[in-house]
Amino acid sequence: MMDIGSTQFFKVETEPETGVRVVLQAVYEALTEKGYNPVNQIVGYIMSGDPTYITSHNNARSLIMKVERDELVEELLTDYIKNKKWSESDRIG
Repeated sequence: MMDIGSTQFFKVETEPETGVRVVLQAVYEALTEKGYNPVNQIVGYIMSGDPTYITSHNNARSLIMKVERDELVEELLTDYIKNKKWSESDRIG
């Protein structure tokens, strides 16, 4: 007999979350494979919001459209600053 006094737990298996970094890597690779300059194409997409800057090869266009453009900029800027190893003494002003 089922105990109706206890809360039942229901766990749904979800797909692993696709991070911005993973999306950017996949898009970069797809653009490179098709012979495009990936930096120019990604910048064009971020600036305009026009998905035709991104190839549909390997589902790159669909992937990048699942991420907000401001999240792309944030990821790129965060990685740039981290790799530059900026410190408080490096700030301008």
